[in-house]
Amino acid sequence: MTATATRPRIVAQPSTPQARRRAQRRPVVASLVLLGGAIYCLVPVVWVVIASTKSNTELFTTFTFLPGTGLLDNIDDLFTLRDGVFPLWALNSAIYAGGGALLATLVSTMAGYALAKFDFPGRQIWFYAILAGVLLPGITLAVPQYLLMSMIGLAGSHWSVLLPSIISPFGIFLARVFASSAIPADTLEAARIDGAGEARIFGSIVLPMMVPGMVTVFLLQFVGIWNNFLLPFIMLSDESRYPLTVGLYTLLSQGSGTPSLYSLAIIGSAVSIIPLIVMMLVLQRYWRLDLVSGGLKG
Repeated sequence: MTATATRPRIVAQPSTPQARRRAQRRPVVASLVLLGGAIYCLVPVVWVVIASTKSNTELFTTFTFLPGTGLLDNIDDLFTLRDGVFPLWALNSAIYAGGGALLATLVSTMAGYALAKFDFPGRQIWFYAILAGVLLPGITLAVPQYLLMSMIGLAGSHWSVLLPSIISPFGIFLARVFASSAIPADTLEAARIDGAGEARIFGSIVLPMMVPGMVTVFLLQFVGIWNNFLLPFIMLSDESRYPLTVGLYTLLSQGSGTPSLYSLAIIGSAVSIIPLIVMMLVLQRYWRLDLVSGGLKG
């Protein structure tokens, strides 16, 4: 046996004092930029949380970031508003976001797997068409989608919000990228040699391997549908079918005539954030598992 000596790594050092000082300042500048971005994103959330504790009088008379004393009254007024319309809006949002995200994840996984692992005529054309769909803003599709739903008689129903959410070009793109790297071609070929059909391969091999990517697609789609305002605002006219975004907008727009509704709109906004935080905390462990598995494979 022959021993091989490992050569120490030589790290190049800045040659001049000015270069050394610039190198030392870079981490500080990067940290300040990240801190500024975090503050920019968190200040509105902090304001909503603090403002939700204030009564209607305190909301307009006290310091912005000073907590109030009306949190419990605001919560009680919110959930008893119009015979419990806020829980109904929350249920509608859960149906739209949960159902739409589940269906979009399944469709995106199947389409991404097919684009990544099957060779069929026009595959690249379909993929480029999906990329074009990623570049299109949703606002340009809302009115055509409403016209299509009106033609088939679904405008104003729950389906008018659910159906457009099933196809997610960005979700298909992510699923294709993940399937290309996470599913070995040798594994699929071995399963086909053993006599497994494509449906069994997809259910028993592909889906378990794509769980981390599916969680990512599901979470992004859930957040996107939960926060979507324009599509349900155009599609729906019945208040009982509103999601939280449209329902809270109606409260806010009515606040000019009834100032007490401002407090309800703010506490409603604070409550509507909670499911997203819970979703992130519950699903983040799948990303950790994916990172660990990637490190073991490497």
